[in-house]
Amino acid sequence: MRDKFLLFSPPYIGVEEIDAVIDTLKSEWITTGPKTKRFAQEFSEYVEADAALPLNSCTAGLHVALVTAGIGPGDEVITTPMTFAASANVIEHVGAKPVFVDVSPDTLNIDPANIPRAITPRTKAILPVHYAGHPVDMDAIMSIAREHQLLVVEDAAHALPARYKGRLVGSFGNPAAFSFYATKNLTTAEGGMLTGSPDFIEKARIVSLHGMSRDAWQRYGKGGSWFYEIVLPGFKYNMTDIQAAIGLVQLRRLAMFQARRNQIAEMYNLAFSKVESLQIPCRRAEVEHAWHLYTLRLNLDRLTIDRDQFIEELKNRNIGTSVHFIPVHMHPYYRDKYGYKPDDSPIAFENFQRLISLPLHPGLSDVDVKDVIDAVLEIANEYRL
Repeated sequence: MRDKFLLFSPPYIGVEEIDAVIDTLKSEWITTGPKTKRFAQEFSEYVEADAALPLNSCTAGLHVALVTAGIGPGDEVITTPMTFAASANVIEHVGAKPVFVDVSPDTLNIDPANIPRAITPRTKAILPVHYAGHPVDMDAIMSIAREHQLLVVEDAAHALPARYKGRLVGSFGNPAAFSFYATKNLTTAEGGMLTGSPDFIEKARIVSLHGMSRDAWQRYGKGGSWFYEIVLPGFKYNMTDIQAAIGLVQLRRLAMFQARRNQIAEMYNLAFSKVESLQIPCRRAEVEHAWHLYTLRLNLDRLTIDRDQFIEELKNRNIGTSVHFIPVHMHPYYRDKYGYKPDDSPIAFENFQRLISLPLHPGLSDVDVKDVIDAVLEIANEYRL
């Protein structure tokens, strides 16, 4: 057994990122400025998006996208229950109603087959989540959206740098929000990016910074003007140059990060694929998985313990884990306000009860990965039915 506790997903920060932050702190610009602008440009080029807007979180990106699209009170937005609450919270923030559609049994992504039944005259958008880094079925979702004249806003918090049928998530033209939180495949400590068409992103830029016609860099930089106008009551969601400095370095290292994530996922798959009590994550043939999460599912009918006990056994062996996610419709706010019941999304509910997210990040050594594998197999063998 390990002597030291293995953290689930610490950030992978090196000397280059630290030096980039120091360089920014020594400069004359630490808030939204030249490095933020460069990060947006390089990120949009990386994911092959037409334009990008750096923000302080993925949540901000989702919120700004809905506001920019004019979605508000009386509207409905279709989304998945198998996600972090932020995906639904932003719908509440604009006064609309989140309508949860159950997930596919294999990928745990929103099931396009269930979406048409949830569409009403009040439906204005679909907000799919690329769960764990596996892209949703974009062809099916975009087809439904076109037929019903709905906006698609992608929650791509897990999906950098995932591909669907050869295309990077973020390159489909509709708004897509990425997360750079500390645990993500690329981190800026906190932060996010919204991609989309140039026209949409320009409108979103105004929404994201107080509704101002000019940002600080345009007002205080050389050749700028002090004059600005408030054209709408916007928000303060801007990214700083300190964050962008980290992001620029991380973006250059992303291919290396992703290669290591792929290696670790394959090591897990090889070790667990033939164990009857374990179900490895799905990876459909048409996608390249971002492997933000490695979500192992327990076949509880083959075990004498439940998921929570399995996690405790891993903790006792110094292995950190998490669960992604408690389905949103089960949380008290949504349950009480809308009367949602667990069985309203039965596939999400059933799979939640057997999900465990194992450690997966570029900083894991082969020894770390072996320790995780050995611990999981030991528990599965000890408590097999």
